[in-house]
Amino acid sequence: MPGADDFFAIDMRVGTVIEASPFPEARKPSLRLAIDFGPEVGIRRSSAQLTVHYQPEDLIGRQIVAVVNIGTRRIAGFTSEVLVLGAMPTATEVVLLGVERPVANGTRIG
Repeated sequence: MPGADDFFAIDMRVGTVIEASPFPEARKPSLRLAIDFGPEVGIRRSSAQLTVHYQPEDLIGRQIVAVVNIGTRRIAGFTSEVLVLGAMPTATEVVLLGVERPVANGTRIG
């Protein structure tokens, strides 16, 4: 059974979306994101299946939560570097996790 050590091995951080665009090449409807995680982690890219509730322009400037230490994944020629986190009421619907108040980019979740 996973324990606290397993949980704390996952590096979750707050970042601000600085770029968002449609990703028509992806097999499932997705957006390409560039997210600023501050000076320690830097800018990372992600492919995220957010098209049910979000348009690219709605995401610019929004703070989100992502896992930053799970490695990369190639999706239709694009390298996704972080896993953006969200609640999933259905298999195709993602509601982004965020913070209640603004915090510095790169702030750890724990």
